[in-house]
Amino acid sequence: MTGRICIDLFTTLDGVGQGPGGPEEDTSGGFRFGGWQAPLPDDMVGREVQAGMEHMDALLLGRRTYDIFAAYWPHHVTGEEGGIGRLFNRIPKYVASRGNPELGWEGSSLLGADVAAAVSGLRERHADVHVIGSIDFVQTLLAEKLFDELKLWVYPVVLGQGKKVFPDGAAPSTLRLLAPAVTGDGGAVMLRYAPGGEVATGAMDA
Repeated sequence: MTGRICIDLFTTLDGVGQGPGGPEEDTSGGFRFGGWQAPLPDDMVGREVQAGMEHMDALLLGRRTYDIFAAYWPHHVTGEEGGIGRLFNRIPKYVASRGNPELGWEGSSLLGADVAAAVSGLRERHADVHVIGSIDFVQTLLAEKLFDELKLWVYPVVLGQGKKVFPDGAAPSTLRLLAPAVTGDGGAVMLRYAPGGEVATGAMDA
């Protein structure tokens, strides 16, 4: 079995993926727009998120996102969010960290220091691994092309500051569109990409 690594990110039109879920999610760098996603509901996003979880059998998270999830999801296993909570609590959770944090959420373990080897090991053990948020850790996966699908939910908002999905200094690369864009009534757009190849240049009049 060769499993998939799928990155799921919510982003603004100017590419900011920092702190979509709440004011205190990630205030690093003086970020003051935490929770920017909440006032922009879109039914399409909810449907597509649910559909994408149908075959998920593991989570791969950066340390900050892990702490947020571990504090929230074990206590939300009923009601509207109950299905997601039960799934997250049931499946294995792998955490990328430079330190040696205490991982109290049942089913959690630390990712190996050799990220490429660790991701290869996850592919052998799982069919559908999802990386949610974790924008700092995602930079490594993108730069090393250690993913099979990058799923972006792009929202109609511009922040002008914050950590970007592709910041200055990102590794040059192309991406391959996997399917036509899906748009929602609230203005969000879902884009699905696979890793591409090298960046080529040329003249438009050639």
